Amino acid sequence: MMRQSALHRSLQIQLRVIGALLMREVITRYSRHNIGFLWLFFEPMMFTLGVTTLWSFAGGHNFSNIPIAAFALTGYSSVLLWRNMPGRCSKAMEPNLALMYHRNVKVVDIFSARLILEMAGATVSFITLAIIFTAIGWIKPPEDILKIIFGWGMLAWFGSALALLIGALSERSEIVEKLWHPASYLLFPLSGAAFMVAWLPDSAQKFFLLLPMVHGIELLREGYFGSMVHAHYDIAYMAIVNLCLTLAGLSQVRVISRTVIPG
Repeated sequence: MMRQSALHRSLQIQLRVIGALLMREVITRYSRHNIGFLWLFFEPMMFTLGVTTLWSFAGGHNFSNIPIAAFALTGYSSVLLWRNMPGRCSKAMEPNLALMYHRNVKVVDIFSARLILEMAGATVSFITLAIIFTAIGWIKPPEDILKIIFGWGMLAWFGSALALLIGALSERSEIVEKLWHPASYLLFPLSGAAFMVAWLPDSAQKFFLLLPMVHGIELLREGYFGSMVHAHYDIAYMAIVNLCLTLAGLSQVRVISRTVIPG
């Protein structure tokens, strides 16, 4: 009982720490001016809405029977989910070194606060735009919400695991941060945001399916469009990659936790 009580108390402390870090991150990043923390949701919404509008006016619906608004929404919202997380965790310790004087603040707490913020912003943006597009008749309601939730969760796991690894490695070497930015732009057109795997030649499909985020987006789109698409995904493969990234990320976080010197 004493051990359970101590564990429960430790969990409560860590949750309070992460909550405080979340509030600090929101105030630091978005300040108290204009619409404040609402920018957390409006930024991804503006990007996704802009891409969707451009595709619609460009006549993207002429190339497929899939509604272009729904296709752009599922693709670009997914990219914002997994791609922004590593960027926020890269060199995250530098502006937060003073917090390490507090005994209960850990490196993983700082990463967790940033990951939760990015996940919340992308998720609220995706849900809000889906509701708006459905209400105005741009898209139809999804066919399988459970598949959408599962696919979104897998993409969030992938983004979080990758962010822990990139964030920890960037504290050990500045070159990691410099390499991640161009790599994220190169991964963007390969991630499946602008295409379905079924549209590619067989030889290219095998290459693109090596990228774990492609499986998540394919599952998400199958949940949205159902029988309208032929999705290619292997969730077991994506889960294994995510697990390996998570273990690698946590091991590197543990390493830098021993070397971080409060500023």
